[in-house]
Amino acid sequence: MANEAETARRFVDSVLANCTALGSRKFLAIVDRASGDGTRQILESHATTLPELAVIWAPENRGVVDAYVRGYREALQTNADWILEIDAGFSHQPSDIPSLLEKMRHGYDCVFGSRFCAGGSFVDRSFARYWISFGGTLATNFLLGTKLTDMTSGFQLFTREALEIILRRGIRSRGPFFQTEMKTHCRDLNVVEVPIQYRSPTHVVGSAALGDAFVNLMRLFRARLAGSL
Repeated sequence: MANEAETARRFVDSVLANCTALGSRKFLAIVDRASGDGTRQILESHATTLPELAVIWAPENRGVVDAYVRGYREALQTNADWILEIDAGFSHQPSDIPSLLEKMRHGYDCVFGSRFCAGGSFVDRSFARYWISFGGTLATNFLLGTKLTDMTSGFQLFTREALEIILRRGIRSRGPFFQTEMKTHCRDLNVVEVPIQYRSPTHVVGSAALGDAFVNLMRLFRARLAGSL
């Protein structure tokens, strides 16, 4: 969570409220130096009266991928059976969480939220951001042989075993493409998509992120051709 002071408490409470069907719940908030608006202090104060909330201060993070990977590893250390990844700030809607949980009960290894499958939506989108996400999915499916309707979403639920497999296979991207890389690592697992309602954030996808995506997509494509993907 970075620079989410305005919505941090409400978001945590909403996520936990939508996980009441679980036997136990733990919200892990990863905060690093990218956040300078008091989000960390707000969350730490909230955690004093909310035992389900743990605030992980990670000043060593060098970017968004480090933050996510730190979150994955922290979640695995809790011995959780299922690990949910969700973006803060209500770009992902906590009200969609029960549909992911319900689908996971059918024995899947991973449940992916999709903005592009039937019932999904991409709200307040910019034309460029929509086509980066949609076009990236088309290109990835074509080059890597994957079959998901949304290869770039970051709203996803894993069994601990599936997440361990992904981390063993490695995350080399240093930008948003790492979500696509993770889904590619799940190609031989039992996966399913559910529709989600996505509200586009205000930040744009820059040229560095697009360059990282192209380099890593080509790397994975070459690995597929070599039979080592």
